Amino acid sequence: MSMSDPIADMLTRIRNAGKAKFNSVDIPGSMLKTEMARVLKEEGYIRNFKFIKDGKQGILRVYLKYDQNQNHTIYRMERVSKPSRRVYVGSRDVRPVYNGMGIAILSTSKGILTDKQARMENVGGEIICSVW
Repeated sequence: MSMSDPIADMLTRIRNAGKAKFNSVDIPGSMLKTEMARVLKEEGYIRNFKFIKDGKQGILRVYLKYDQNQNHTIYRMERVSKPSRRVYVGSRDVRPVYNGMGIAILSTSKGILTDKQARMENVGGEIICSVW
């Protein structure tokens, strides 16, 4: 079955698994999704991730993170740039999400970066999603 938006599928799977209090969630793998998982881990939104080779496209297993009250650390995830409407920003137009309380994940010429890293590197790109 082909998907029209695999990134939105990844975000929805993580969102639903967090609401259901799962320990981990399996997502069809790709390099972009793996890099997004790396950024989420570096920012402390997930515990860990692992790419499992299965002879096809692979599986990305994301281990979710909860606080001491068993609340999911990701309050909300939104897809910003969609296949029907791409959203690009210049290096000067990259803005913080919720006054720095969240992150925006950007696809730039220097790889997948957060909004803060993009401002430091002085690069713009496509805003993939925002997480808070």
